[in-house]
Amino acid sequence: MLKEIQGGICAAKGFTANGVHCGVRKNKTKRDLALIYSETLASAAAVYTKNLVKGAPLTVTKNHIANGKAQAVICNSGNANTCNANGIEIAEETCKLLGKELGINPTDVIVASTGVIGQPLDITPIANGIAPLVSGLGAHSDFACEGIMTTDIKPKEIAFEFTAGGKTCRIGGIAKGSGMIHPNMATMLVFVTTDCNISVEMLQKALSKDVEDSFNMVSVDGDTSTNDMVSVLANGLAGNEEITTENADFKAFQEALSAVTTYLCRMIAGDGEGATKLLECKVCGAKDTATAKIVAKSVICSSLFKAAMFGADANWGRVLCAIGYSGADVDVNKVGVSFRSKKGTITVCENGAGVPFSEEKAKEILLENEIEVLITLGDGNGKATAWGCDLTYDYVKINGDYRT
Repeated sequence: MLKEIQGGICAAKGFTANGVHCGVRKNKTKRDLALIYSETLASAAAVYTKNLVKGAPLTVTKNHIANGKAQAVICNSGNANTCNANGIEIAEETCKLLGKELGINPTDVIVASTGVIGQPLDITPIANGIAPLVSGLGAHSDFACEGIMTTDIKPKEIAFEFTAGGKTCRIGGIAKGSGMIHPNMATMLVFVTTDCNISVEMLQKALSKDVEDSFNMVSVDGDTSTNDMVSVLANGLAGNEEITTENADFKAFQEALSAVTTYLCRMIAGDGEGATKLLECKVCGAKDTATAKIVAKSVICSSLFKAAMFGADANWGRVLCAIGYSGADVDVNKVGVSFRSKKGTITVCENGAGVPFSEEKAKEILLENEIEVLITLGDGNGKATAWGCDLTYDYVKINGDYRT
């Protein structure tokens, strides 16, 4: 039984965190350096962006956790450390400095950066920030969460409690992500911690499967970033028997991981740059899951549809249009579309054609800040959900001067 709890990434036994302002960011009121630390060496798994241009921290992290182990995560915001000649050197030096301060092997550090691409990064502020970062370690998930944020407006953290092997286990996560969100794994930073005892192989299997239904189903603007990743640390301090096969305990872990990632997906989509609304597209009746995913993601990515949602305009034709060019094998003459929010549900299309509906009622439904787009395809049992947001004037304003 899953139970939501407090604590974020510090909810699981043996994990502490912190976030400080070190000076990478010009704004002295914002934390820009974050740390997550496990008191013992943990199993580690990660999934990375598929963008061919990758930030130096991803290369370093991939090498560090090739053995499936890590004990700390350090992340700076304000500079992506991407396309820099000395990027690898800076990422490695960050790990060395942190390793020395914590008394751990530098290769047991996951390193991440987020912010402006192609801007030189000076190691000095990071080096100066590591001592206070470590000395302030505690139950500060919120500080770490703030330290990884860039254009995010809202912090994103969550934790759950579940049972595996008769033991109470905890899992928590923090995320950053507001722009350049179109994961092809991945376009955000997500850090998950758990005290569940699970092997490296099963941890990676759970994560790799999960992202296909969670983060890879989120889109804010269709841009896949260069830097970002999802990583999970599992230190085993809950004391359950190690999960090494796809048994009932593995299923319980998968469900708990999915609860964390789904929550963070909704937070990321709803906090899209300039966004005023969270859009959740639910597709059912597809020939298979793959078809449902293609349809859901196509609708969520449609700029015209996103703009219509900003204007609370029930322009269902834009939904059909997005389905039509998605490349999915769909009989458009069977498609049905409804919109739902806490103000009610309204059907706007049946069998690929419009039906009479109240524009006033539709407007009332679409003025809410969370909108569900319900699509039926009438071809089978396949289903999928994708998350996105509306497209507003502020998105252009934010990205028009992001670098300056």
